[in-house]
Amino acid sequence: MMKLHTYAKKAAVAAASVMVVGALAACGNGGDNAKDGDKEKALTIYSGQHTEVTEALTKEFTKETGIKVDVREGSSNELAHQVAEEGDKSPADIIFTEETAPLVMLSEKGLLEKIDSKALDNMDDQYEDPDGTWVGLLARSRVVAYNPDVVKESELPKTVFDFAKPEWKDKVAYVPTSGAFTNQISAMIMLYGEDETKQWLEGLKKYGKQYKNNKIALDAVEKGDVGAALINNYYWDNEAKEKGADKMNSKLYYFGNGDIGDMISLSGAGIVKSSSHKEEAQKFMEFATEEKGQRVLTDTSSQYPLNSSVDTKDMKPFSELNPPKEALDLGEYSDGEQALELLQEVGLL
Repeated sequence: MMKLHTYAKKAAVAAASVMVVGALAACGNGGDNAKDGDKEKALTIYSGQHTEVTEALTKEFTKETGIKVDVREGSSNELAHQVAEEGDKSPADIIFTEETAPLVMLSEKGLLEKIDSKALDNMDDQYEDPDGTWVGLLARSRVVAYNPDVVKESELPKTVFDFAKPEWKDKVAYVPTSGAFTNQISAMIMLYGEDETKQWLEGLKKYGKQYKNNKIALDAVEKGDVGAALINNYYWDNEAKEKGADKMNSKLYYFGNGDIGDMISLSGAGIVKSSSHKEEAQKFMEFATEEKGQRVLTDTSSQYPLNSSVDTKDMKPFSELNPPKEALDLGEYSDGEQALELLQEVGLL
């Protein structure tokens, strides 16, 4: 079983050190109004997910159940800390995050309700909190998007570490501000040591091309400005869905050998313990984990559903991914704060 629990606890503590306090106050406005929704049995969801993903899921949930939903957006860590500050006064019923760390922080503080077995039974227990207080809903993989007109597949390396070498000068794009990139660095530090990880980052800085976000990096590959980019799978899969895979100038490359370059991370959700709509919240969790809800999530985001009965259509099947086994056990192998410090030391943040 994946030991995500301890890792996420560490990462949540690290994330708190860079939390934007002002955003918490902004997200907290209107708390009294949310309680007015009791009469209509409306759910309040604090969402750190992509807007379109949350909108699609909640719209379908309301259509299915008649239960209205009020969504408040922010970063996952900020919203989780807001729930912690609000305590039993929080208007939140559900918290839906882009990573598991904030959920574990809330679980450790006793601020999440145990999810009913109806929802938990829909998912593999390796993607759930051991105590059933949160569950993973989606997964995403780190991948390499490459342009075969610039770089042949046969020229791609067998490990992500080789992208930091002179032969890849101005040929590989990376996004150091990406949360998934930071998680990858965290795992590298504990698996291979700080020195080797630092050398890799220094090599990327020297030979690679830095971009502001994953979408821009993928666009650069599509245009042929750069041969390859280290991104999350859903950026490519989303664009391929819109344009057609045969219209893409780039392709996806998976190392396929357990390399850290194929690392997987999760998004998840939990029920806030102070919720005054627990019955409705449990219904939401059941919907989000069953086939219909999971299909909405993966169709909207091109992330992987964690209900194994849901297929991924044109995406590489989740069962065929070969992520690093050690990196899945991040309880022992990651320290988010150390990763941020190393990125700052190298000059990438």
